[in-house]
Amino acid sequence: MEHESSGLISILLGLPIFQAEWVLWVLIALSFASVAVMTERFVFYRKHAIDASAVRSKLAALLAEGDLQGAADYLSGFDSLETNTVLFGLRDYARGPEAVEDLLQAAGRKERARYELRLNFLATVASNAPFIGLFGTVLGIIRAFKDLSSNMAEASSAVMGGIAEALIATAVGLLVAIPAVVAFNMLKARVKHIADDGNLLAATLLASLKSAETRDVAKKAA
Repeated sequence: MEHESSGLISILLGLPIFQAEWVLWVLIALSFASVAVMTERFVFYRKHAIDASAVRSKLAALLAEGDLQGAADYLSGFDSLETNTVLFGLRDYARGPEAVEDLLQAAGRKERARYELRLNFLATVASNAPFIGLFGTVLGIIRAFKDLSSNMAEASSAVMGGIAEALIATAVGLLVAIPAVVAFNMLKARVKHIADDGNLLAATLLASLKSAETRDVAKKAA
């Protein structure tokens, strides 16, 4: 039975999956993919960035004049989370403030999902790259002890050299994970800031619609 077990272990150790090198290639691929996602998201946010304060001032002025169509035309010139959210509700202003508020919330969630696209990939890499590296280290240590058992004469150098090579996988895993964590936190904070600006623009629209509704009610009562 012991002989059969040793034979099975030898067969398993001979399989490609028990070679640590492929783990390094996986980590390198994840690293390139993470950098690509980071670059694409930063470029996306820069491309769709707006001066929220200036847009809000212009929007408030148009709404104060009652020029809802002009406000819609003005917001149509942008493609950002803030303006797209407000524009979605502005086009259905005739339904009333309550209905518009529901539309703004739904549009905000949809736009936020567009801005958070692929951020989950960074979170996944950040949380799992160290474990992948650790897996490669375990495989390397197993290989080192296998070499030790087959060459006792050079035991010390075989084990130390094998362990040193195995630890590279853990180091690479951390090297991949740390930038992914930093980028994920930065990008999530950026999206939150943009969403907050969008909420402020949405509140500006709702305040104007509710004010107009109050004036209409007062006129009818008079």
